Amino acid sequence: MAPEDLALVQALARALRAQGLRMATAESCTGGLIAAACTALAGSSDWFERGFVTYSNAAKGELLGVPAALLQVHGAVSEPVARAMAEGALARAPVQRAVAVTGIAGPGGAVPGKPVGTVWMALARPDGPTQATHLHLEGDRAAVRQATVRAALQMLLQSLG
Repeated sequence: MAPEDLALVQALARALRAQGLRMATAESCTGGLIAAACTALAGSSDWFERGFVTYSNAAKGELLGVPAALLQVHGAVSEPVARAMAEGALARAPVQRAVAVTGIAGPGGAVPGKPVGTVWMALARPDGPTQATHLHLEGDRAAVRQATVRAALQMLLQSLG
């Protein structure tokens, strides 16, 4: 893990512990990398509850309750689906923060209006509205996925401050 990512995870751990909160992830394009970054830190069981890797549309529906109609109308890489993923993780885990990411890491998968590097990210919490962010990331598949992990960790940390 890059030093700046380790620093983010350490700060996230401190903030979650200080507030007595736990978190979950709902990941598509990152395939569990956010959960892996969190659990790379010793003692993460104090604040990390679980990760949902929902790479397929079927998994998004089965594990997170994302409505099939939402996927059909907006596509998997969209704000409504990212929001539904985060809210689904929050509803299915005993946590106070849930972050979700869905995107096109490449090299294929681009569609009109959604080029490689398009990522939607959302954060759900029981005490406030779900927030969503649209990212346009540069680089190859690995770079897009790593930048998504970093952005998700930053979004989680900001929600605690």
